[in-house]
Amino acid sequence: MNHPTDAPTASPSPLASAGFRWLMLYRICTLMSYQVVAVAVGWHLYLLTRDTLALGLVGLAEVIPFFCIAPFSGYLVDHLPRRTLGAAACTLLAVNAAVLAAMSAGLLPLRGPWPIYLAVAVGGIGRTFLGPIYNALFARVLARPQFARGASLGSVVFQTGLVLGPALGGVLVGTLGTAAAFSTGTALALLAAVTLLRMPVSEPPPPTQRGPILASIAEGARFVAGNQILLGAMALDMFSVLLGGAVSMLPAFIHDILHAGPQALGLLRAAPAIGSILVALWLSRHPLQRHAGRVLLLAVAGFGLCTIAFALSRQLWLSTLLLVLYGMCDGVSVVLRSTIMQLVTPDAMRGRVSSINGLFISSSNELGAFYDGVMARLLGLVPAMLVGGGVTLAVVAITARLAPRLRRLDLRELH
Repeated sequence: MNHPTDAPTASPSPLASAGFRWLMLYRICTLMSYQVVAVAVGWHLYLLTRDTLALGLVGLAEVIPFFCIAPFSGYLVDHLPRRTLGAAACTLLAVNAAVLAAMSAGLLPLRGPWPIYLAVAVGGIGRTFLGPIYNALFARVLARPQFARGASLGSVVFQTGLVLGPALGGVLVGTLGTAAAFSTGTALALLAAVTLLRMPVSEPPPPTQRGPILASIAEGARFVAGNQILLGAMALDMFSVLLGGAVSMLPAFIHDILHAGPQALGLLRAAPAIGSILVALWLSRHPLQRHAGRVLLLAVAGFGLCTIAFALSRQLWLSTLLLVLYGMCDGVSVVLRSTIMQLVTPDAMRGRVSSINGLFISSSNELGAFYDGVMARLLGLVPAMLVGGGVTLAVVAITARLAPRLRRLDLRELH
């Protein structure tokens, strides 16, 4: 088969677009806000309860409202002004973080873990809009040949937020306390809202005809289900992180196994993102084209192996190194999944497809946190991680067999 010229290499840099630069600022502000708040919530809850299941319940508290709202958020993104809708979601995150700051400072008469879970649930509602807004605007500020490099640079910014956010959160919690961390999360969310409102981007006119909401949502679901490559990439990511993730149990692992403090929590939460940044920077200059599917499967297998090795580590430096490698493997998956989604999704359906993708991601992250907490309670912290890493390897083998089009994927065929 003759393939077109490698357009992503020849096209102008995505950074030449002012709209893309504003979009990246929005992305890093929302990520840092969420990560700073997540570090503060995790540390505060574990000190309050000394229970790994309490950490797992954080994920459950966030994913339940996410699952209820996400299908409708995608519909709204496809039918309402995207910047205004995104700014409203960021404002909700800011208000939520401000309430957590007031609770932590003793300004509200609320005690115990349940008010924290409720606040996390409200934050989950706001987060349902962030990914669809980003993905919909991404396609408005870049030309199609720039999508692969843009996805890599977006991953760099994403992972930078995952480095700076936990590191900042750990420092703030360790030096100034959780109230200062929550207040910083409030400020970052407000900055993200302002960034969206000032972003130079042309938005598509609203649809002249709107079908029933549920029928429109079902249309997006049918599109994803009918595309083996897109569905396979989403499912591979979901099940690998759902069953093999290690990040949600870091507060317990640091406290009980490595015997370190909140600064180490910030370091280890940032380590996977450092690895992902290194990979994304490389891919931004050398976009994957040939054998992309095979590379994706090998990367997820490496993710599982790193989880197993991390569970066996007893040294902080080795655990940090293993999480960097873990992040490098995950970074390949993130870039490839983002590129595939942008290339195969029609513009009029980007909000709905992105919300479905968000359901997969939240299944892997938040439900994964709940799964990890339950497994750690039943099996113990280390055995639970070992089992998760092994199951991830099995998921890779099953996906390779059931999704042959993904296994043989060449991205040049999608341009």
